[in-house]
Amino acid sequence: MIQRIKGFKDILPGEVELWQYIESTAKKIFDNFGFKEIRLPILERAELFAKSIGENTDIVEKEMYTFPDRKGNFVTMRPEATASVVRSYIQHKMSGKDPVRKFYTIGPMFRRERPQKGRYRQFYQINAEVFGIESPMIDAQLIFILTILFNELSVTDVKIHINSLGCQKCRPQFKEILLNFLRSKTESLCSDCLRRYEKNPLRVLDCKVPSCKEATLKAPSIIDSLCNDCKKHFKTVTRCLDKLQVEYEINKNLVRGLDYYTRTTFEIQTASLGAQNAIAGGGRYDSLTKSLNGPDMPAIGFAIGFDRLAEMISAKAAELLINPDLFIAALGEKSQAMAFEWINSLCFRGITTEMDFSDKSLKSQMKRADKLGSKFVLIAGDKEREKGAAILRNMTTREQLAIPLANLIEEIETIIKK
Repeated sequence: MIQRIKGFKDILPGEVELWQYIESTAKKIFDNFGFKEIRLPILERAELFAKSIGENTDIVEKEMYTFPDRKGNFVTMRPEATASVVRSYIQHKMSGKDPVRKFYTIGPMFRRERPQKGRYRQFYQINAEVFGIESPMIDAQLIFILTILFNELSVTDVKIHINSLGCQKCRPQFKEILLNFLRSKTESLCSDCLRRYEKNPLRVLDCKVPSCKEATLKAPSIIDSLCNDCKKHFKTVTRCLDKLQVEYEINKNLVRGLDYYTRTTFEIQTASLGAQNAIAGGGRYDSLTKSLNGPDMPAIGFAIGFDRLAEMISAKAAELLINPDLFIAALGEKSQAMAFEWINSLCFRGITTEMDFSDKSLKSQMKRADKLGSKFVLIAGDKEREKGAAILRNMTTREQLAIPLANLIEEIETIIKK
């Protein structure tokens, strides 16, 4: 038997309704805040992610699905969405018509990580990206949008962590300070951090290995090294969050795992998912469009882990199942032929209708209707046809009603839709 690939999963009926509910809730909120949907290819040129995410990150070094196409060009199955959105923004010269753009996208990403609870090799994200707004107020608004979405979905066990990563002016100074600190902790660093901390010391702060986390508990805070502009920016972000009554915690070690972030960075964490505690995160990437040969454009965005979010509200899945409005229990060949016409007419009119196509006994068909959770059952056999009326049974009250065959479709539509 051929089975699915390790680290990938099927989203089955009974679960997919929950995913649709999350999608529709997110789309409604994004629409309210003026975001437009953008749909992007899964395959991109490999250099897009190497240049944007950073060559010294785990994603680029170890996790990307990269392979040569038939012409020998290296392509990558997208490991995240921001770089693709930026590429599209640049390629289609969107800044020329209006530099201020707000996008959202929902779809699969791919990373070859060790599969575990809350982490898959094909995973899904909800992304929001804003271009052309330098004001720190948009930083606060994006975090506010996340809180609205989680409230709408009744996700309460979350904490917002925020930090500032500074800019190209003040970050180099902090890197030197951090580097000096890390040189005294080399005995506690994992092999990955030992290999790259000299080139990118901020990566050590994002390491999830327990010994590295312990070693960096007392690491210097980048907030203490911010330039005046970055201090002012971060202060405005926190002030706006206070005005919006958004609770948050300043986390000096929060850097996220991607190199393109500048200034504001944030993460939504939960205690409900064990080790994989981040359910959403994002931040500013003001220099990314320019580094990819586009316009010098401020930008900010976030990503939500769809799989983890769905897991947190999985109990709601049962409420979202759509049961048939009507099940037609047709007995005999002639009755089945009539029922076939009825179900298609009723489905066309928006009434979810099912029938059994195998001419089983009435008892078996009633069991099937009950298993499907059908609200009504229409019983039609030789006796009913002779009398010119089928029997409609309410499966909740057990009340029965004779429905004339002559205008059966209209009668049922009136009863079920009232």
